[in-house]
Amino acid sequence: MDLKTDLLLPSPETYALASEILEKGGLVAFPTETVYGLGANALDSEAVLSVFAAKGRPADNPLIVHIHDQSQLEPLCDLPDGAQALMDKFWPGPLTILCPKKPAIPDTVTAGLPTVAVRMPSHPVARALLQACSLPIAAPSANSSGRPSPTTAAHVMEDMNTKIPLIIDGGMCDVGVESTVLDLCHGAPVVLRPGGITPGMISSVLGCEVQVAGSVLRPLRENETALSPGMRYKHYAPHAVVTLVEGPEERVVPLLRMLYAQQEAEGVKSCVLCFSEHVKELADCHPHDIGSSSDPSEIAHRLFDILRRLDEENMEAVFSEVIPPEGVGLAVMNRLGRAAAFRTIQA
Repeated sequence: MDLKTDLLLPSPETYALASEILEKGGLVAFPTETVYGLGANALDSEAVLSVFAAKGRPADNPLIVHIHDQSQLEPLCDLPDGAQALMDKFWPGPLTILCPKKPAIPDTVTAGLPTVAVRMPSHPVARALLQACSLPIAAPSANSSGRPSPTTAAHVMEDMNTKIPLIIDGGMCDVGVESTVLDLCHGAPVVLRPGGITPGMISSVLGCEVQVAGSVLRPLRENETALSPGMRYKHYAPHAVVTLVEGPEERVVPLLRMLYAQQEAEGVKSCVLCFSEHVKELADCHPHDIGSSSDPSEIAHRLFDILRRLDEENMEAVFSEVIPPEGVGLAVMNRLGRAAAFRTIQA
């Protein structure tokens, strides 16, 4: 049955309504500093299952549990070594930590895994909602599964209208890509999903090397378990076929122009995603400015909005520049790689 989806600005009345919906097992979409989340009471297994249904998401993909105060963790999970130091440094903020779960967390939240992913968002609307309802909220990104994650309330409405009762409009998200997911439960610290908190930043707190999971820049292998959200083969994808173009700048720009021309000659509606520095050179190729090559954080901030705009423009083929997978650039290339299903051309 279709629902009436209300889009409301933050207010005490909105938070009261959202709390009532969550307590009764319903879903609420809300902004975080990373992307918009689709929230359910993390302690209500049936409510959590309805998140998967609304997204069309496989139930073998774990969710992140959001809290507003560290004291909420005690009944939910145990803290692995290093977690407290990282929480003190980066919380509230875009860092998710895998912890051994306690029985209070339903298996539906963790996809049956013995660990639960927890984070404390910094967005004032997310924090106000979490405080108002006093519940841990399990929330993936508030988009249809596989689509680019939503960074505005309008993006959420595109995917979730008639599927959920409430979207809280808190404006555009600051970071623009999902939180960093860090595994501290299996030996050396490992980043499972890169985000705004980089491996170098984590290493500076822990005083040891932080590894990056091999699956960050490649698809999951057959029968490989998704320990974190965002590890699926194709994710964050527009309807168009996206291809990444790698190589020296002096070769990439001419190749982008050639690939665009070939597609247009075949009647395929195409465009390029390029750095600000190359927009003029590629002016005849329907360029989408993803930001300066020297500012990965700006590219991260813009990325999902641009990927969604491709669908609005009915693009069929997209060719994108790439940046080095370092710092926040690692998060950008993780998202772009999955949007392209790792389809790459070497210039």
